[in-house]
Amino acid sequence: MTTQHPQHLSIPVDGALKTEAQAVYQRLGLDLPTAVTLFLKQSVADQGLPFTPDAYSPAVARELVHSDHLKIYNSLAELWHDLDQQ
Repeated sequence: MTTQHPQHLSIPVDGALKTEAQAVYQRLGLDLPTAVTLFLKQSVADQGLPFTPDAYSPAVARELVHSDHLKIYNSLAELWHDLDQQ
């Protein structure tokens, strides 16, 4: 991987979730941008999620079921294509 100038990533995130995640990562000695960068690097290394989602909380499941934006992808390439279009 070649070194490039940093690019900014802007994503909408629930404020309470962001605050809770920042507290978790702060206890680990990380800031949120570093944690997100680690997540992305591990995703690339694994060619997928860096963890196996095994269960959703009832709140997350409800949100997924009732989401107007839910889309099932058949491949990672299809997901990346959609992300590149945004």
